[in-house]
Amino acid sequence: MEEMDRKDQADMQPEGRPAGRRTALLAAALFLVIAAGALAYRSLGAGVASSQVQTAAAPESIAGGETVAAETAGGASAAAGETAASEGTGAAADETGGQEAEFAPDFTVYDADGTPFTLSGFHGTPVVLNFWASWCPPCRSEMPDFDAAYASYGDQVQFVMVNMTDGKRETAESAAAFIEKQGYRFPVYFDTDMDAAYTYGVSSIPTSYFIDAEGRLAAWGMGALSADHLEEGIKMILP
Repeated sequence: MEEMDRKDQADMQPEGRPAGRRTALLAAALFLVIAAGALAYRSLGAGVASSQVQTAAAPESIAGGETVAAETAGGASAAAGETAASEGTGAAADETGGQEAEFAPDFTVYDADGTPFTLSGFHGTPVVLNFWASWCPPCRSEMPDFDAAYASYGDQVQFVMVNMTDGKRETAESAAAFIEKQGYRFPVYFDTDMDAAYTYGVSSIPTSYFIDAEGRLAAWGMGALSADHLEEGIKMILP
């Protein structure tokens, strides 16, 4: 009988060993799945946290609508909604909270007669800076509100409507013809050297900046702004 029991146990071992190996493999696989899930969760959490970080010196963002991609001369592009590299920019102490506010980087654009204008030349007056093109549907959609605001505020606010004049998709002639046809009254400037677009890293239009009388960036908005959001930005830069 004892001999038979031993024989039975010996017969059972070949089947038991594979079962044990399967159990071990399943346990190892489960461990790897759990470990991978934990790593993915940690990575996702880090990404969410970093996307919410804003520096004290960053201008406030105003909600905008639809945008279209814009290429600067030579095909170069940069992240929209961020100010240019720090070359030529400074910072000013915020009297209300001790934080620092960025000064708007300077650039040169031209009027319809080819006369050069610099952003710094408007120092002393709040500025609404807008990048646009006549072929851009979201740009066209917000222009009636910009024109109405220009007529409403008069000399209190300087509107600098910068056309993305790359010489290919947009020319000074095509932009001027569009403005004339629509009957807009705000001042238009042509970025024929793409100096303004490069300086502000514009890759999507429309993009707008609100600059106070001291030349500090108060707010920006990427995408077509509603009349309410435009008004909100203007109020941030009025004395």
